[in-house]
Amino acid sequence: MHAVQCENCLKWRVIDTQDEFEEIRYKFIEEPFHCSQKANCSCDDPADIDYDSSRTWVIDKPNLPKTPQGFRRSLVLRKNYSKFDAYYFTPTGEKLRTRTEITSYLKDHPECRDISATDFDFASPKIMRDTIPEDVEQKYSVSANKKAKMTQDDI
Repeated sequence: MHAVQCENCLKWRVIDTQDEFEEIRYKFIEEPFHCSQKANCSCDDPADIDYDSSRTWVIDKPNLPKTPQGFRRSLVLRKNYSKFDAYYFTPTGEKLRTRTEITSYLKDHPECRDISATDFDFASPKIMRDTIPEDVEQKYSVSANKKAKMTQDDI
């Protein structure tokens, strides 16, 4: 699910498609989102979704490049909720994990000559810690504390 917050009323609006979300995100700094950009929607309408801990929320960086036509960007949440890993799928279904793989793919596929490796971004959204499920949060905190303690003992 994709959602964006209105600059005026601060209500969250669900965005129907990944393409539409990426278009909004791509120009978010120059053109912040307003409820009126969504069909049949205004700031007077109730929020589509509320920010709460019933789901894990993430905040994406603004102005990331839109995924090139024919490719698909996929974010995979790690089991410990520490971060997302970003991948791109090519028009032929091949999974690309790094900018080096992207560059190699583009070089080997002349039909992609109008696409540059800079059109892809592996930045992952920031996970809002207050929405991580408690059982996961505890596991994450315990392992982080153990790591910190080990580091202190080793010094």
